[in-house]
Amino acid sequence: MVTKRALHFVFKVGNRSDTVHFFRSILGMKFLRHEEFEEGCKASCNGPYFGKWSKSMVGYGPEDNHFVVELTYNYGIGSYRLGNDFLGITIHSETIVETAKNVGYPVVEEDGFYILASPDGYIFKIVNQPTQGDPVKKVSLSTSNLKKSLDYWTRLCGMQIFSKESHSVTLGYDESQCKLELIDVGENVDHATAFGRIAFSCPGDELPMIEKSMMSENQTILKPLVSLDTPGKASVQVVILADPDGHEICFVGDEAFRELSQLDPKADDLLNEAITADKSNEWFARKGKSKNSG
Repeated sequence: MVTKRALHFVFKVGNRSDTVHFFRSILGMKFLRHEEFEEGCKASCNGPYFGKWSKSMVGYGPEDNHFVVELTYNYGIGSYRLGNDFLGITIHSETIVETAKNVGYPVVEEDGFYILASPDGYIFKIVNQPTQGDPVKKVSLSTSNLKKSLDYWTRLCGMQIFSKESHSVTLGYDESQCKLELIDVGENVDHATAFGRIAFSCPGDELPMIEKSMMSENQTILKPLVSLDTPGKASVQVVILADPDGHEICFVGDEAFRELSQLDPKADDLLNEAITADKSNEWFARKGKSKNSG
């Protein structure tokens, strides 16, 4: 019985309006939830920042059965430095490439994929073919030591191997879920300031066991088991880990997360209102300044 499932990948974005256009109009995703926060997240969901921020969930369907993207926007931060840690999200679609080309959005053909970069530089690999189930098929991350990473993700995180080559391996919790691909880049992994986070759910009563197991193996725990509150919605418990290369991993209690992650029909309106109300770009322009770099 599969008890864990892949949920989402977190990106920090500096240009929220252009990013929203990219996900809506180029990738063809739908915004599922949008929330505004006055102070930083207790589990650093928005990175090491303590001011006002927003969280927007976007994907091809409900989070109960689709792998989605979480966009975190820190007001006043205009850009983040990319490292070599994130190597792309693979999507199967018959329409994205044509849509992008029709509006002049840059598309590069490489190794059988069509490569698109978001306004902040995050890579999406498009396979131009029909999809079965969720169009989001794979998240690719770099590793400096494939053997060590493989041991961590299989033995400690409980993933199974779906395919393996000399310098890469594809893992997951179930054939029907989005997979994790680890690619050996032959050098240290640099997370820079744009570093993301991958999230999975599990039964809530397994979270203490995950934490205990990682502690017993002297693995990195970035945030011990903590409860996170969203105003007017369910509170969820999470534990935040880091794999041997420092990739951030969030395990969240599935029962509460399913309640929290229900599709909000007001998501688009809330996001549009927040973008309209955000005058930070105009403020910086009037002052002759640029937004800070994260």
